[in-house]
Amino acid sequence: MNPMMTLEVNHLCCGYADKVIASDISFSVQSGEVLCILGPNGVGKSTLFKSMLNLIPSLGGEICINAESIHSWSRKRLATVLGYVPQASSTPFPFSVREMVAMGRTAHLGAFSFPSKGDWQQVDQALHRLGIAQLAERRFTELSGGEKQMVLIARSIAQAPALLAMDEPTASLDFGNQVAVLRQVRQLATDGFGIIMITHSPEQAFLCASKVLLFRRNKPCLFGSVEEVVTEANLRDAYGVDVQIHQIGERDGQPVHSCTPVV
Repeated sequence: MNPMMTLEVNHLCCGYADKVIASDISFSVQSGEVLCILGPNGVGKSTLFKSMLNLIPSLGGEICINAESIHSWSRKRLATVLGYVPQASSTPFPFSVREMVAMGRTAHLGAFSFPSKGDWQQVDQALHRLGIAQLAERRFTELSGGEKQMVLIARSIAQAPALLAMDEPTASLDFGNQVAVLRQVRQLATDGFGIIMITHSPEQAFLCASKVLLFRRNKPCLFGSVEEVVTEANLRDAYGVDVQIHQIGERDGQPVHSCTPVV
């Protein structure tokens, strides 16, 4: 079981050098929660991730994990707490799936050291957890998009963080693979991971989110529960299109919603 972790972003301003991309961003997410980040292209969602991962310095505000600022944390220390799942893409090197997942153990290895027996056990556990152990000896370059995305999630789990940052994990996947990934997101939250997930689908927020952060162009971000943030008015404000939200049923006693554009 992962230790309880809370990530808090307070009045963050992020961008590059003197160019501000997004400002006054505030939200929090803790173990067992899923935060979906919505908003149009070019408003700073990926830039926020780069700031959270200490890949670029923030231009103002603060990012804290368990009330401690990560400003001075090394990337190695941060990687033991916060895992990153990028969009699936090809690599020019024909690593096996097991080797790809083993790369997640880098944060726990010393300089010039190799994975131990315990590290390989973590790798195999991550593969079983995602239901892809049968792919272990396959070449990553030979996999489908959905299989690659599962491998990247397994790599991040092998890293043994408490929090996961997922950058559009269902992008470019067919419907079946999108559903498979979202099931894993829900299960990982049930298992105690805190998840921050960028998505372009408001319906995914209804399906798996505890909270939502909605970016709006030239306006402050909105943060709160799914019901508070994902409304017809707020989506129109963010994306510039009319949408209709309908309750279409229930699952486990909770309402299920659809979100469709008005064309």
